[in-house]
Amino acid sequence: MFKISARAVLELGSELISSDIIAFYELIKNGFDARTKSGVSIEFNVLLRRNAFLTLSNRIEVDPDNFEKHKLYALKAINLDANNSDNAQESIKLSHTPEKLLETLQEIYNSSTITISDTGSGMSSSDLENNFLVIGTSSRKKAVDEAIKSKASRSPYLGEKGIGRLSAMRLGDHLRVETATEDDSRLNILDIDWNEFSQTDAMLSDISVTPSQGQNKNSSDWSGTKIIIGKLSEDWTKTRLEEMAKHDFSRLTDPFKDAKKRPRVALSWNEERIKIPWMNKTLLEHAQATVKGSYSIENGEPVLRCKMTANNLGFDHPKEEEETVRTLVDLEGSLIGTDSEIHDDALLNLGDFSFEAHWFNRQRLKKIESIGSLKDVRALQRQWSGIMLFRDDFRVFPYGDDDDDWLALDRKALARSGYALNKTQFIGKVCISRTTNPMLVDQTNREGLRETQEQKAFLEVMSLVIQDELLSFMKRIEKQYKNQKIDLSTSKAQIATLEQRAKGSLGTLRKKVPKEGKEAIEDLQQTLFEFSDFAKKAKIRIEEVEQESRQMIEMAGVGLMVEVVAHELARASENAISNLNDLKGSTVPDSVQKKLESLRSQMKSLSKRIKVLDPLSVSGRQRKESFSLNELIQDTLEAHSAQFDRHHIQVNLDLADSPIRVNAVKGMIVQILENLISNSKYWMEMKAQRNDRFIPTISISSHDSPPTIIFEDNGRGIAPENREKVFQVFFSLKEKTKRRGLGLFIAKECAQYNDGILTLDETPSLKTKRLHRFILELPEKKITK
Repeated sequence: MFKISARAVLELGSELISSDIIAFYELIKNGFDARTKSGVSIEFNVLLRRNAFLTLSNRIEVDPDNFEKHKLYALKAINLDANNSDNAQESIKLSHTPEKLLETLQEIYNSSTITISDTGSGMSSSDLENNFLVIGTSSRKKAVDEAIKSKASRSPYLGEKGIGRLSAMRLGDHLRVETATEDDSRLNILDIDWNEFSQTDAMLSDISVTPSQGQNKNSSDWSGTKIIIGKLSEDWTKTRLEEMAKHDFSRLTDPFKDAKKRPRVALSWNEERIKIPWMNKTLLEHAQATVKGSYSIENGEPVLRCKMTANNLGFDHPKEEEETVRTLVDLEGSLIGTDSEIHDDALLNLGDFSFEAHWFNRQRLKKIESIGSLKDVRALQRQWSGIMLFRDDFRVFPYGDDDDDWLALDRKALARSGYALNKTQFIGKVCISRTTNPMLVDQTNREGLRETQEQKAFLEVMSLVIQDELLSFMKRIEKQYKNQKIDLSTSKAQIATLEQRAKGSLGTLRKKVPKEGKEAIEDLQQTLFEFSDFAKKAKIRIEEVEQESRQMIEMAGVGLMVEVVAHELARASENAISNLNDLKGSTVPDSVQKKLESLRSQMKSLSKRIKVLDPLSVSGRQRKESFSLNELIQDTLEAHSAQFDRHHIQVNLDLADSPIRVNAVKGMIVQILENLISNSKYWMEMKAQRNDRFIPTISISSHDSPPTIIFEDNGRGIAPENREKVFQVFFSLKEKTKRRGLGLFIAKECAQYNDGILTLDETPSLKTKRLHRFILELPEKKITK
């Protein structure tokens, strides 16, 4: 049997309770777990602050001759608003020697207290003995486990580990518990001097801590508990407590809730009430963008729902709203993908939770009447900044703290151009529950959630919400409304009409204006010429800018293809090197011949891939030409033959009997096919990993009148509600390492450039109830014989 030293308790307390606010948090939770009827009160009564006590003690020991001067300093150091301040000052005055003054100051300092009180069920003498004094007691854990098992809507207790009582050790060296149940007639008392546990050779069993009975209760039906902490460990001042009230106590419970519905926590300093701020909801109404939503288990499968709102992104646009839904298939693709460490079961075990995050561009904040000046608004936004985590309305630390970046927002913002979503721009919360999210458990030291599969999935979901759903939504609005293209289709005719009208008016003026006014008419004529010239130059420049923009899109497409080819090049090169290593030292001609044949085959495959890339060059893509659509399909598929073999992908090809010739930019049609193949490969691989019997299959058919390619696979398909969204820029359902949201957007742009159209057929599969078929239709009028 293990033996435990007394010092181990001190070490345990210091390791598990890492900060003062965590200590208060644990003690406050205990009050609510006891079903307090009037909330929890925290009362500071500080006669002499620690720093003043330490300074005085040092001065007296170093310079005892200035005894009277030290007494005057001691009298001034007493907080006159504290209880017993008169007695404290009188004791100082009656201290006639340095030794006596030191003793008096020690007594005064020890008498300062922090009292945490509640009006809950209280504890009997037996409860103190068998529960409070048992570190790691299982009494509450059993009840919590039963609530989880029965799928109760809420946990019966906030705490369950049985270590909260060690929080008192963090705050002071002495603990006194005064408690009683309704059935008790007298108070039950427990006194603990934590210094006794620091004895070097003492074992835990050597330290005697026994409950005793105190005075009669003031009221026979009263129940509750007072935790009185003395010999305070920290330097407490009113200013420090006010700062903690503003930044820490205000966040202990969910500040988004109505102030009257929040668990009541009262704070006072020497009998003066310290205000704990509540969040002014008006601020949230002025957020530039917002995302709200939920993650829930519906019919045995996870569903992520998000609603995004953009009020003012810094340029002219109407209020925009968008709702998205991701079901199991989409979530597995987005969060797990093909290489993730997260198992599919984690998405189901994660459980239900909700979230909201309000994004503020601090440069665009304005004065708000009900809050105050711009300075006040910025200060308030900074005060509440961060995305906090709450379990059953109580804070989970450290999520949302200034120095905590749990969603890696700052790190990603530094590496990103355009919108930078950093943590200080957000005010938000995520709400979980002990019963609905049983796998999201705090670390014992309250410094975050334990690292589990479900914790990783939880972080991935919230990162997806902020970094993908909200950010992509904002980017799409920017693309739609900021720096819009100017429609020049009718401008040339309009300018010509205006020129004719102006010239006609000038001709009429020349006839009617007297000779002395001819010079003004000539000036007007010159102005007209200059305007006409400016309009022509502006039109040319706008067309140039649009051409440059189109080239950027094309270059992005090439970039995606380069990644694919680079991957194939690396694989082929590695295999080639392996073959060459096998040839080393070989003297058998047949073996050499076979190895060389293998090498030649791989190099041939690589050559085909590079050949496919060639027409994708920006210069190559600009030239429209007449070519066979069937041959292009066959060439593209042949270039993928090695990849298809490696991934066991079957290809069903059904090409039209008669030749189909089109007049288009060849590289763009190749780009469309490449993107469709790339997406199919990814999603079919996802399905193959989850179904051993699955045979990945791509089906491609071509049709005439008009020239059409129908591309279909038997992968996981696309949800009908995402039929149009998959073509939006930055929309992607892939895992984050492969999430770009450009492929299908570029493919559709390529189709439109060639006067064609790329669509996702709206008819769902009878098996999956999802969409699997893309249709590329090219204009018949472009066909050449």
